[in-house]
Parts: sequence; C-alpha cells; structure tokens
Amino acid sequence: MSEKKTKEALDRRGFMKVVSLGGAAAAVSVAPGVVTPAAAYDPGKEETKARYRESEHVKAFYRTNSY
Repeated sequence: MSEKKTKEALDRRGFMKVVSLGGAAAAVSVAPGVVTPAAAYDPGKEETKARYRESEHVKAFYRTNSY
C-alpha cells in the first residue's frame, strides 16, 4: 500500500473515531437524572376568554365567501 492510501485510511479512521465519540458524548449528556419534569402552564383568564364576536364585518365575510 502506498503512503498516500495509508494516510487517507488513517484520516478516515480518525474521522470515524471523532464522530463516534461525539455521539457517545451526546448520549451521556442526556442522562435520565438530568432531565427535569415538565411544568404545567396556567394561561390565566385573559388568555382563555372568548375572543370571537359575530360582528357585522364577520357576517359580511361569511356572506361574501359563501360559508
């Protein structure tokens, strides 16, 4: 095998080692003990109030668009 092919093969092996180590590091960083449970969000009265009002422009929209 020539020196160029040997160096090229080593470069590929080095790349694969780096990629596999990066994947292992990512898997370790998402350890089960580190993840916190999700908290419920209370939107409050302002965000849950009814916003739809059947006004004249809404009626005109439905009338002109055949809904």
